[in-house]
Amino acid sequence: MAYPTDTVWGLGCDPFNRQAVHRILELKGRPEDKGLILIVSKATQLGALYHDLSPAVQQRLASQTGRPTTWLVPDDMNRIPRWIKGVFSTVAVRVSAHPILCALSTAFNGPIVSTSANPAGMAPAHSRLRVQQYFGASLELVFPGEVQVGARPSIIRDAVSDAVLRD
Repeated sequence: MAYPTDTVWGLGCDPFNRQAVHRILELKGRPEDKGLILIVSKATQLGALYHDLSPAVQQRLASQTGRPTTWLVPDDMNRIPRWIKGVFSTVAVRVSAHPILCALSTAFNGPIVSTSANPAGMAPAHSRLRVQQYFGASLELVFPGEVQVGARPSIIRDAVSDAVLRD
């Protein structure tokens, strides 16, 4: 499925459905090793992964910043499949207040995969039209909506150290 996010259009699916994840990777021409982002509307939707974290990290994930933030969360117990984490020991997580993303994660009762809606090497889609130009009828569902004009990419932070890795 494709949907607007708080920064660009995204492609998503159930992160525990390996076939669906590989379909997205195939559409994008993206290797599994790079990993994907998980989106939730509340940090607690990460389930056991959330409960493995210290209270300080849990609080960090639950706090809303002024700009979308992607957190690199440790997954020492390997609760998240390799086809989501890629070659990393962390998983990228964004807690979003975007109404469509909140509705999707609530409907899934947990995280959803979210990756930019573009083939590898192409600019991320900023409109529904661009998503359709990139992927045509290959998507099962394309939600209506728009991204915020001029939105910047999310900040990337380490959830444990709070270090900013991309601003």
